[in-house]
Amino acid sequence: MARDTDLQTPETEAAKGADSAAAPRTRSTAKGTASSTARKAAATKKTASKPAAAAASAPAAAAASAPAEAPQAAKRPLAAIARRKRPRKEPKTGPVTIGRSGSTKLKNISEIRHYFRTNESPVFFVGATAFNLLGLDRWVRGFSYITYYDSWDGAHPRVFSPTDKPYVEFESGEDINNWLLSNHEVRAHIERQTPPGLRPKIVMVFFDERTERICEELDYELILPSHALRERLDSKIVTTQIADSVGVPSVPNVLTTVADWNELVRVVDEAGLGRDLVIQTAYGDSGKTTYFVTGEEEFDAIADEVTGVEIKVMKRINNRPIAVEAVITRQGTVVGPCMTEITGHAELTPYRGGWAGNEMFPTVLDDGSRHAAIQLVRKLGDRLGAEGYRGFFEVDVLLDTDTGDVYLGELNPRVSGASAITNVTAGAYADVPLFAFHLLEYAGIDFEIDVDEINARWEDLASEDEWSHMVIKHTSNTVERINTAPRTGRYVLDHSGRLTYTHGDLDWHLLSNEAEAFYLRIYDAGDYRWKGADLGILVTKAHLEADHGGLTIHAKYLIDAIRGMYYATPVDGGEPELKPAPAKGK
Repeated sequence: MARDTDLQTPETEAAKGADSAAAPRTRSTAKGTASSTARKAAATKKTASKPAAAAASAPAAAAASAPAEAPQAAKRPLAAIARRKRPRKEPKTGPVTIGRSGSTKLKNISEIRHYFRTNESPVFFVGATAFNLLGLDRWVRGFSYITYYDSWDGAHPRVFSPTDKPYVEFESGEDINNWLLSNHEVRAHIERQTPPGLRPKIVMVFFDERTERICEELDYELILPSHALRERLDSKIVTTQIADSVGVPSVPNVLTTVADWNELVRVVDEAGLGRDLVIQTAYGDSGKTTYFVTGEEEFDAIADEVTGVEIKVMKRINNRPIAVEAVITRQGTVVGPCMTEITGHAELTPYRGGWAGNEMFPTVLDDGSRHAAIQLVRKLGDRLGAEGYRGFFEVDVLLDTDTGDVYLGELNPRVSGASAITNVTAGAYADVPLFAFHLLEYAGIDFEIDVDEINARWEDLASEDEWSHMVIKHTSNTVERINTAPRTGRYVLDHSGRLTYTHGDLDWHLLSNEAEAFYLRIYDAGDYRWKGADLGILVTKAHLEADHGGLTIHAKYLIDAIRGMYYATPVDGGEPELKPAPAKGK
């Protein structure tokens, strides 16, 4: 269930009354419902772009004023620009070589680590925030981030965010990414960071056909499976069918189309599923398109969503959701650690069953269940490889707490929110982060890895580490303008047990104990918060969920402490019923 943070800003009638002179630089919005007046108020304060035309004209002016007897000096500035400009679609002249030996194949983990630390090929992660792959630049020399929201206010050396952000009504994460790729500041940044003769590589969580067209036009290499393939595999119906074809078990279910309650009853009776049911549509976030039905009244409430379309109807089981990420390479599927999912806690999210984070600790699963989950993911990954899929994906595995059986929950063919933990495990530091295998698959270089050995080692190493993170949403049914927000960086519990900001930091990789935490701010002073808005993400090595299923006392304190650092002014006449996609997105 864990995926990228899908970030939106409310658009409300109340914004009409906001002081336009003090309005912040505008943010994205999802399916806003406010009037054009509110949109204008939200867009009043914009960061002015620099007069690029004037700057660009300087070399030409200098050349024009040069003496006639020095034509070569006049040409030098233009010649320098030409040398810096990256040739477009330059044909490959030979295989990629490694080190002084001239070898064309990476033969072990040490060589893979060396390759990423020395290779200059630029890779840009593009997204609303840098959260999903933050810290990967510690291993990959050419890795950096292009984001819409700058959580560090320009202080992170590997994060670029354009300064000129006119009001745009974004409908999705795809819209944000497409806007970023098309933005003139972003394009100039990518050009500056790309050595001559190389194509910039682009990776992101959300993209569509338009993204592919933009990358083609700009000569960027989108190092992800095609949108068409991802869209097909994203269907819960298709995923179940593919899993069935290789014996990957799902919770007892039936794939069907029904017109009403009576037809549903007939179908589930024939399948022996009982009347305590879970219904999922083919597409959509599982926190918002998964329905629990025990009778006709509950079915009627969702009939418009589940009738006349293909649905997956499952027997409801008592389960523990487990998130597992993996990478499909040409030599097999490399599987990451098993993590629990933090879902549905009212302190974090207003959505029933809504994803709000992940945890990894030694007793997430017993040894037998962990091995079964890893083998399930690996078997599914190998089958997806036969469909032409390459690279990173995430699987929700369901552990039946009554029987101990392990089932496939759903497939997310993309980078996920759980990646933030996957890339800091003991296994990642012993070898390379899991996502490095995705980069390797798209690096254009041959490599040789022992997938069996890596998976066996990671199964042991990863289980000994502890990490947690939680997405903190605004849960009140209000719309408010933020006056003060906590800073991104390191927080610790002081001598009195109070959570205190100590200093700015680039990521959470150096956290060493449960008394420390890293907070990634999303919404800043001047932004609006509303029911379901993602305020920020807190990462810690502390345990956040108690054995009884609720949040720990420590987790609740951390949430309250972070919320207490926000000061906001209610906006009268707001639209409190706005329901943006939960943090994991779709």
